[in-house]
Amino acid sequence: MSYTTYQYIVWPWIAVGAVWMIAALASKPAVRREPTASRLLHIAVIAVVFALPFWAKLSVGPLAWRFVPDSPAIAWSGLAFTAAGCAFAIWARLLLGGNWSSSVTVKQDHTLIRRGPYAIVRHPIYAGFLLALLGTALALGELRGLAALALAFAGWHVKSRQEEAFMAAQFGDQYTAYQREVKALVPFVL
Repeated sequence: MSYTTYQYIVWPWIAVGAVWMIAALASKPAVRREPTASRLLHIAVIAVVFALPFWAKLSVGPLAWRFVPDSPAIAWSGLAFTAAGCAFAIWARLLLGGNWSSSVTVKQDHTLIRRGPYAIVRHPIYAGFLLALLGTALALGELRGLAALALAFAGWHVKSRQEEAFMAAQFGDQYTAYQREVKALVPFVL
């Protein structure tokens, strides 16, 4: 990846971090929370996910192999996917408001959001992050980017299933109908 693309690829991710830190101040209290061990495992997985593409020391052995040509067009396309994915996740995060939590929870006065990005996929924050990680992987062009994407997909798939169980217990038939009508992570597919 060219230095210029790398310089820009971090900005959408920085925007995500800023929005998350500010919006977290308005989170509602939790009334039910996932076990601590589950939460710690998720944190560890996500730490590895973001270390892979952004820590240059991990560009070794097979992780450094290119899976796309080193091309400005591919790098800039990757940046566009990263920006679009981050924007989608931010939109979802802002719409979720006080219902959001970094861990799997049910919040006090939890409401089921079905509009905006939640009408497209049930887990639009994860979907947006996956698109952004795909873009980051393309811009980077190395297998470590794809490894990060695969690990993130696995981690968020497991976490989304935990969230589904919490939401089904909280909202019953209303959530079951939502599951039938809207795919979880990839519109019309998965």
